[in-house]
Amino acid sequence: MQNKSPRIKALLTPGEVARRSGVAVSALHFYETKGLIKSTRNSGNQRRYTRDVLRYVAIIKIAQRIGIPLATIGDAFSVLPEGHRLTPAEWKQLSSGWREELDHRIKTLEALRDELDGCIGCGCLSRSDCPLRNPGDKLGEQGSGARLLEDK
Repeated sequence: MQNKSPRIKALLTPGEVARRSGVAVSALHFYETKGLIKSTRNSGNQRRYTRDVLRYVAIIKIAQRIGIPLATIGDAFSVLPEGHRLTPAEWKQLSSGWREELDHRIKTLEALRDELDGCIGCGCLSRSDCPLRNPGDKLGEQGSGARLLEDK
C-alpha cells in the first residue's frame, strides 16, 4: 500500500515564506542582509528558505513588536547553530535576555505617561524644568547645545 500523504516540501520560496509568516518578501530580504535569516540559492539563483525560517521570522516580529532592536535580535540568534530548530526552553532562555530591556522600556513609558499631563499647554518641551525633556536640568549641567536625552 502506497502512502498518499502529501510530501513535505524541504525548501520554501520567498513568496511562500512571506505568505505563511505575514511579512513582505522585501522584509525577508532585509532580514537576510542583516544576518537574521539565511537562504540558499537554487540552480536558477533564486532564494530558497528552510522551514525553520518561519520560526525565526516569528521571533523577529515578536521582538520588534516589543521594541527590541534588530542588532539585539541578531546577537541572540548568533549563538544558535545554523538551521537549528529553536525549542521552547531555548526560546525561554533567549527571551529572558530581553526581559530587563523590556522592563526598562515599560518603566520609561509609565514615567512619560504620568508626567505627560504637565506638558499639555506648555508646548515647548525644552524648558529647563520640563520633567520629560530635561528632568532636573541634567542636560544643562553638561554645557550648552544639544545633548542626548535618554540614559543609555
